[in-house]
Amino acid sequence: MTDNPFFAPSALPYGLPDFENIREEHFLPAFERGMAEQIAEIDAIKNDPAPVTFENTLTALERSGAVLRRVSNVFFTFSSSDATDGVKEIEKEMSPRLAAHADAITLDRDLWKRIEKVMADGPEEAALLERYRTDFVKAGALLDEADQTRLRELNGELARLSTEFGQNVVESLTESALVVDDAAELDGLDEDRIAMAEQDGKYVLPLLNVSVQPALARLTDRSVRERLHTLSVERAPGNVEIAARMAALRAERAALLGYPDHAAYKVADQTAKTVEAVEERLGAMVEPAVRNLHRLAGELEELAGHPIQAWDWAFYAEKVRQSRYHVDEAALRPYFELERVFVDGVFHAATGLYGITFTERTDLRGYHPDVRVWEVFDADGSGLGLFLLDPYARPTKGGGAWMHNLVEQSELLGQRPVVVNNLNITKPVSGPTLLTPDELNAAFHEFGHALHGLLSSVRFPRLEGTEVPRDFVEFPSQVNEMWANDPEVLANYARHHETGEPVPTELIEKMVAAERYDQGFATVEYLAAALLDWSWHRIAPGEEVDPATFETEALKRWGLDLRQVRPRYRTAYFQHCFAGDYHAGYYSYVWSEVLDADSVEWFTENGGLTRENGDRFRRLVLSVGGSVDPMAATREFLGREPRLEPLLNRRGLI
Repeated sequence: MTDNPFFAPSALPYGLPDFENIREEHFLPAFERGMAEQIAEIDAIKNDPAPVTFENTLTALERSGAVLRRVSNVFFTFSSSDATDGVKEIEKEMSPRLAAHADAITLDRDLWKRIEKVMADGPEEAALLERYRTDFVKAGALLDEADQTRLRELNGELARLSTEFGQNVVESLTESALVVDDAAELDGLDEDRIAMAEQDGKYVLPLLNVSVQPALARLTDRSVRERLHTLSVERAPGNVEIAARMAALRAERAALLGYPDHAAYKVADQTAKTVEAVEERLGAMVEPAVRNLHRLAGELEELAGHPIQAWDWAFYAEKVRQSRYHVDEAALRPYFELERVFVDGVFHAATGLYGITFTERTDLRGYHPDVRVWEVFDADGSGLGLFLLDPYARPTKGGGAWMHNLVEQSELLGQRPVVVNNLNITKPVSGPTLLTPDELNAAFHEFGHALHGLLSSVRFPRLEGTEVPRDFVEFPSQVNEMWANDPEVLANYARHHETGEPVPTELIEKMVAAERYDQGFATVEYLAAALLDWSWHRIAPGEEVDPATFETEALKRWGLDLRQVRPRYRTAYFQHCFAGDYHAGYYSYVWSEVLDADSVEWFTENGGLTRENGDRFRRLVLSVGGSVDPMAATREFLGREPRLEPLLNRRGLI
């Protein structure tokens, strides 16, 4: 297939993949050639007769695999954002093969011996060398042949199971949708939402990939709420067995590599370093969060006149928010129109902080008709890269919101970044796209990840902006959320989509106060998910567990088995952990939020949205990627050690 668009670099600006000419039949041949070419490049590196140098070993490794990198970045964009049946079949075939390919490199003894001899000159080179040595050791480079054989088997099976788990979750979003015959059963939803739900004479509410569905805050019929909640938390039941199998395989792999369990293996090269540090941080938050939750539950039960169940919480909490704070999500949405949120809000804040500007490129095509493309320019007018926005939900798209790279920044490869933000906003039948407060925060959050990629300025692709420890990568994105409610930024974007009137200040103040009101629930919901993930990955090698009862028992041990709240993600649809890279890492959000909350205080104390503040954050945090120790970078930015108190105060837990 000589015309395969992956066989040569794209001629489009910034190497944007040529989506107009990419077809499903291109993927398998490109994967085949990409893997073969990289193995040949590895053979050339390890068989080089010249003395070992940084340049002929690590730099050569960083250059290797160009075709594989191009096809992988595009294919996994499709598998997460537009997974057709053909893409799903390719993913099933390729996931174990790609795992085997990675093993063929990291378990190559001759290559490892060569890496051991490399000397580094300069701080970025030293960081890359440390990263490679850690990666290879954690991947099994020091194991004997028999253990390496078993490790390959484990990695292949885990890759296959992860793909199966993730595809089951995506299918469950529609298979477990709430279907009602009469629009009256959806009383409480606005007319537009009901109109969007109508399908062939029935009304369908597809699930989002969280336990608490947004409609639970609005539906007045308690029995309908219970049905929706039950469909949400009991979806994809077969995935529980898959998760248990994956947890057991990960425990066995950890033991092979010299760790007591997978959590210890995973956290060893994160900023947390130890399981004790993670458990101390999470455990310190459980008691005040549960105490806050019980206090709120008493208020809600007094209002409801009956015990509050999990399907009741959002409904009655919303009633309290409306009565106490006089804030109504429906009243806010007309001020949060998608176009203005991004162009006059998200982009405006980035311009104010970093001097970067955005020009939409309608001549460039994304991977789906919904995708829009902007060219990003630095303050001096030079091109930084491309930003792609994929805002809408669809049946072929995974749940949640995320950022990923189509092209990674690298001075070595002469690449500037091409980054994508995915959201899951319901596309209106007609008229403007109006965001909820949660969707608004997600827009600013994911663009924080995008900035981490766009403002990266490193030599080696392995150290690109977002290539940092998992429990640090959420830090810049969480900091960027602060600008959603910044008065200057709000004044620029939060205007009524029909009248142009600015959002009333008191409405925003009430929204912020209302969000703080329910932090006990939000914190418990999050902690339950984080500690569920953690519990699955503290299983000892060979330990027998009952998949049917494991989740309940794990939550009981942490005091989080509560009738009023389920984990934000239950085991069966916990994609972060069983179809993604957050296994034994979902704690990362609160770990990063400690740094975030303290940094928000720093910005506030130092004048807020200024170029001086933005340039400092860019220089010390965003641009350096994995080339410096992330905690050292944070300490330098703050001028001191991070503190826990700002986070507890933010969540109303002090």
